[in-house]
Amino acid sequence: MNSASYGTFSKELHERQSGRRTPAQVSIEVTRRCPLECLHCYNNLPMGDQAARAQELTFEQHCKLLDDLVEAGSLWILYTGGEIFARPDFLKIYTEAKKRGFLITLFTNGTLITPKIADYLAEWRPFSIEITLYGGTRETYEALTRIPGSYDRCIRGIRLLLDRKLPLKLKTVPTRINKHEVYEMKRMAEEDFGVQFKFDPLINPRIDCSQSPLAVRLSAEEAVELDFLDRRREKEYRELVEKLLAAGPPSAEQAKNVYGCGGGSSSCAIDPAGRMSICLLSHQEGYDIRSGGFREGWEGPLQTIRNKPSKGPTICSRCQLRPMCGMCPANGELENGDPEKPVEFLCQVAHLRMYALGHEVPEHGNCANCKPGEAREALLAAAARIRKSMADPLRFEIAKAEEPFKILQTHETCGTGACTSCGAGAL
Repeated sequence: MNSASYGTFSKELHERQSGRRTPAQVSIEVTRRCPLECLHCYNNLPMGDQAARAQELTFEQHCKLLDDLVEAGSLWILYTGGEIFARPDFLKIYTEAKKRGFLITLFTNGTLITPKIADYLAEWRPFSIEITLYGGTRETYEALTRIPGSYDRCIRGIRLLLDRKLPLKLKTVPTRINKHEVYEMKRMAEEDFGVQFKFDPLINPRIDCSQSPLAVRLSAEEAVELDFLDRRREKEYRELVEKLLAAGPPSAEQAKNVYGCGGGSSSCAIDPAGRMSICLLSHQEGYDIRSGGFREGWEGPLQTIRNKPSKGPTICSRCQLRPMCGMCPANGELENGDPEKPVEFLCQVAHLRMYALGHEVPEHGNCANCKPGEAREALLAAAARIRKSMADPLRFEIAKAEEPFKILQTHETCGTGACTSCGAGAL
């Protein structure tokens, strides 16, 4: 039997599907209920929210969805929440997906994992499990989650999975509460637990339009300084900048539609109530799969949404920095109520990364962060401070990492670690 690495298999499959519209990757929120009350979360609801529970797809409806996905040619499934194990029947749903041959990734906070759940996952192994850490100490972790005892339950869940040699990765979302422990979390992941670690500083407003998570979002300067504490991460950004500058600005063809990611082309999302959308963060437009079915939604409304023409050029349309900022229509929807209105935080982060690395930003329209003025001067001053910290010989450097960080690649995790619309989740 011929064999190949997963990376080779995934690459070849994506190449074969190039130019074809197939929902290869589907993200499924099984619930938005969660035992934690994280200050930065965009969609969590209380565990006892009976109204939310009543709206969730039933076990039978999940099985019907899985059959539809088999017929549609889907291969990768991401199960996320809320907290997936908040549903007592989640393992039943998961088992049905495994029986149908899907490659499954599980997003969880780890606090509800028991020996019984870990044993079951060891028997029915997922492709990958990702647990989010919220702090490197109990005090910081629980300051963000607001639930006493949650740190110990999370660490217990991590150890239960590792004891069974399950494929685990750890990640975090840096906030004003835990930013000082991001690299301690990385050390814990790599040295104490022997697993990969990643982080993304993007925090979005809640899907109910509340702006409350933004209260703990880092400033652009804090986010970029955190990036460049690590020389390897800095090196990857330098390489990315060289590629972006060499590639030139996006073409008019690339900017003609609202959506340029894989959402609606190679991926989509299903929320707990069965509403199908471009991705987990996008909620302005969608389709209720209970009214017709997955294929009807994929071939009808979702294709229409995917092909939606842009209302006109913005400062993003010709910007070469898009992969540096991670801006996507879903971010615009959540923060500005408009998928085509740039998110200022992301724009500042992209420009500041460029300035801190010693580059000017290629002209791309009437951008306040480029043209002479107060905004640009503030970013240049921040860049000078960041370069000073980068010159510190004592700054953090990863000495034992097996491979460099994977930096943000065109909306890789969208802040939640949930978005796979760019294909990054499958590669």
